[in-house]
Amino acid sequence: MPELQLAAALPARPTPLARDYRAPTDRWDEMSPGGGALRPQWEYLIRSFESLGGAALEQRREEVHRLLRENGVSYNVYDDPGSDRLWPLDPVPVPLTSSEWSAIEQGLVQRAELLELVLADVYGARRLIADGKLPPEVVHAHPGFLRPCHGFATPPRLALYAADLARGTDGAFRVIGDRSQAPSGSGYALENRVVLSRILPSLYRDSHVHRLALFFRALRAALQSLAPRAGGDARIVVLTPGPENETFFEHAYLASYLGYDLVQGSDLTVRDQRVWLKGLDGLKAVDVILRRVDDSWCDPLELRADSLLGLPGLVQAARAGTVAIANPLGSGVLENPALMAFLPSLARDLLGEDLRLPSVATWWCGSAPALAYVLDHLEQMVVKPIAPHPSGSAAFGSRLTEAERAALADRLRAEPHRWVAQEALALSTAPVCVDGRLEPRPMVMRAFAAGRSDGWVVMPGGLGRVAPTADSWVVSNQHGGVSKDVWVLASEPERQVSLLSGGGEPMVVTREGDDVPARVADDLFWLGRYTERTEGTARLLREALQRVLAAENPAPEEGLAVLLRAVTTLTTTYPGFVGEGAEDRLRAPESELLRVLYDRRKPGSLRYDIEAVVRAGRSVRDRLSSDATRVIHALEREFARPAETHGALQGLQRVILQLAAFAGLCDESMSRGQGWRFLEIGRALERAANTVGLLRAVFAAPPPDSALEALLAIGHSVKTYRRRYRSRVQPGAVLDLLLLDETNPRAVGFQLMELEQRIVELEKGQGSRRTALQRLALDALTRLRLFDVACVGGDGGDTGRERVELLLEGEARLLAQLSDEIGARYFSHADSPHQLVRLV
Repeated sequence: MPELQLAAALPARPTPLARDYRAPTDRWDEMSPGGGALRPQWEYLIRSFESLGGAALEQRREEVHRLLRENGVSYNVYDDPGSDRLWPLDPVPVPLTSSEWSAIEQGLVQRAELLELVLADVYGARRLIADGKLPPEVVHAHPGFLRPCHGFATPPRLALYAADLARGTDGAFRVIGDRSQAPSGSGYALENRVVLSRILPSLYRDSHVHRLALFFRALRAALQSLAPRAGGDARIVVLTPGPENETFFEHAYLASYLGYDLVQGSDLTVRDQRVWLKGLDGLKAVDVILRRVDDSWCDPLELRADSLLGLPGLVQAARAGTVAIANPLGSGVLENPALMAFLPSLARDLLGEDLRLPSVATWWCGSAPALAYVLDHLEQMVVKPIAPHPSGSAAFGSRLTEAERAALADRLRAEPHRWVAQEALALSTAPVCVDGRLEPRPMVMRAFAAGRSDGWVVMPGGLGRVAPTADSWVVSNQHGGVSKDVWVLASEPERQVSLLSGGGEPMVVTREGDDVPARVADDLFWLGRYTERTEGTARLLREALQRVLAAENPAPEEGLAVLLRAVTTLTTTYPGFVGEGAEDRLRAPESELLRVLYDRRKPGSLRYDIEAVVRAGRSVRDRLSSDATRVIHALEREFARPAETHGALQGLQRVILQLAAFAGLCDESMSRGQGWRFLEIGRALERAANTVGLLRAVFAAPPPDSALEALLAIGHSVKTYRRRYRSRVQPGAVLDLLLLDETNPRAVGFQLMELEQRIVELEKGQGSRRTALQRLALDALTRLRLFDVACVGGDGGDTGRERVELLLEGEARLLAQLSDEIGARYFSHADSPHQLVRLV
C-alpha cells in the first residue's frame, strides 16, 4: 500500500459511493472535500466498500449489531438505569494518516504532562495560585477540588488521560474537553476494533492499521509502576460502582482483558490505613486501584457522606501512601473547562513551550474583560457552568431567543466565576452507513494516553462518536450518538502484538489468582441457582404445554391436571391452577401457562427467572468465559415479547439448550477454584430442591401413569427408565430413579452427593471435625440412602406415600437450612449504610 499523504491532499477521480455522498459545504468533512472527491486515506476504504455494494454494506452493519448483541456490549442512559442498551457502532471506520496522528500524539503527551504538573501544584505548593497565574476561583469553586486530598506525601500522577477532540472548519483538531478522574471509552474503543476487524478482515489487514495492544500493555505498566510496594506483582483491582452504572460493560471488559479483579466498594475494607480485598480465605492487600467511581463518591467518611459506592477510609489510606489510586482522588479538578483558558500561558510557564494541541477558544467569565467579550458575542458562544449539573447542559447562544439570551446574561453577571464560554465550533462530519449509503454526521473523537514511569504512550486512534442526525448540536452517547472506530494507518504492515508480552524477567509459575470476594461468591451461587431454577421451570412448562396441545378433550385428564397444579406449586404463581378459579383455568389452561411464561412482573414466572439469571450473570461477567457470557445475552432475548403457544414451545426448547450450553461452558472453562465451587453448589442445591418439590406435588395423591411419565420426561430420564424396566411406569421405580439413584445426574441423591463433595472441598482446612455445612449435607444424603423404596409398592398406596412425603418434607427443610448456612457462613449481608441526619 503506498504511503499516505496528509488528509488535506485531494485525489483526482471521484467514486460512485463518494459521488452520492453529500458532504457539507460549511464545515470540514473527514472523507470528502466535496464534488465526489476523496481524501487519500479514504480511497482504499471506499473502493473496498464499493466492491461490496450497498446491500453488502448494510449487511455488514447488521453483522456489527449481531456481534455486539452476542457479546453483550451495552451502554445505559441515565434516565433508564439498569436497562442495558446495545452499544451502537457504525461499520465505517475513520482513517487518519500516521503523519496527522503524530501531531495529535505529541500534543496529547504535552497536554498530559502539563495537566499532571498543574494537578501536583494545586494539591501541593500552590505556586500557580500564589503567583496569580491561576485564579483561586477556578480551583476552589470547582467541586472536583477535594480539600481532604491536599498535601498528600506522594505527588499525584495520572495513569490514564483522555481528551475529546473536534476538528474545525480549518481542518485542525482542537481539544473540547479533558477527562482526568475516571476516563471512560478505552474499553469500548478496543471492542469496536475487535468487531470491525472481524467483519472487515481483509480491509483491516491491508490498511495496515496501528494496533491497540501496545497501549494496553503500557496501561498495565503504568498501573504497576504506581504500586507503593517495591518488587513483585502488585495486586491491582478495578473499582466499579456496580452493574447499574452506564458503562459497567467496559469496567468488566477491561478487568477481564487486563487480568485484574473487578470489585465494588463492599468488596474492600480499610484496616490499619491499608486497603484489603475481602476474599473468602481472608484479607488480601491491595496495592493499586483503577477506579471507575467518580472522585466524591469514593469515601463516605471524608468526601461525600451519602455515598454507598465507595470505601470508608480510602482517603486516609491514600494519604498514608499504602495504596495508589488511578487516577488520584481530586484529579476531577482538571476537567474544569475554565482551566482551558489558562493552559496556553501555563504551558509556557511550566514547560517553556507553546501548547501544541490547542483547546477550543475559551473565556472564563470570572475575568472582567472576558465577561464583557462574552456578553458582546453571546450569540456566537456556547455557555456552560464550570461544573456539570444534571439539570443544565450547554447553552448555544445562536439557538436562544432574545429573552433567553438576556436571562442567560443575567446569570453570567450574577456569578461570573461559575461560567465559561467557548467558541461554537462547527464540528467536522464523518460518513455513517444508512440503508446501504453513506451520510455525513458531526463527529468528535476521544483519544487516550497512559502515563508510565518513563513517559506517556498514546493509543493509536481512539473512540469516535457521531451525532444521531446531521443537524444535531450535541454528540453524546447519552443523546443517541453512534460510535466509530478510528484507524491510524501505517505506511507498512504492522507486526502482530499481544497484551501478554514475552521475554523479560523469569516468571514464577503459580496457580493463584482465583481469589473470590464474598459478593462474587454470592453472585455465583445465585447464578447457579437461577440457571437451574430457570431450566427446571422451562422443562416443566414444556411438558405441560405439549400435553395441553395434545389433549383431545377440553377438560384435562387426571395426569395433566396433576402436572398443571405442579406448575403453580413449583413456580409459586398463585392462584394459578390451585387457588380461586382454578377449575376454570384447568379447563382452558393455555392462557395461564402463557402468563407463567411471559409475565415479568410475576415472581416465579419464566421471564422473571430469566431476568434474575441475566442480573446475576452481568454482575460476574468478568468471571465467565466469553462464550458463557454470549449464552446469557442470547437467553436475555427469550420471552421478551409474548407469542402464541407453538412459538412459546420453540422458545422453551431454545432456553433449555442455552442453559445446557451455559452449564457445559462453565464446566469446561472455569478453573476448579472457589468461584466454580459456589456456582456448582448453587446448581446442585437448586436442582435437588426443584426435584424434591416436583416429587411432592406429584405424589401428593396416588399418581396416575401419565403423571409419572411426565415426571420422567421432565427429569430427562425416560430412556434410562425404559432400558431398565421395559414395562409400564411404577411409582417405586420412578422414585428410585429420580430420588435415590446416585448415578443419575437428574436424581436428588446424585445432587446431594455432589453437594457434599463440593462443601468438603470448600471447607478443607477447617479441622478434623465436620462443619455445620458438612453435617447438613451428610444428613440429607444419609436420609436418602436409608430410605427403602420398596415401601412405596407398585400402586403407590397411602402408607408408602406418607413415608415418601415425610422424607421429601425433611429433605426440603434440610436443603433450605443448607442454603441459609452457606449464606451466613460465606456471604456478606451487612446492611447498606444510611444517614441518621439530614445532609444540608
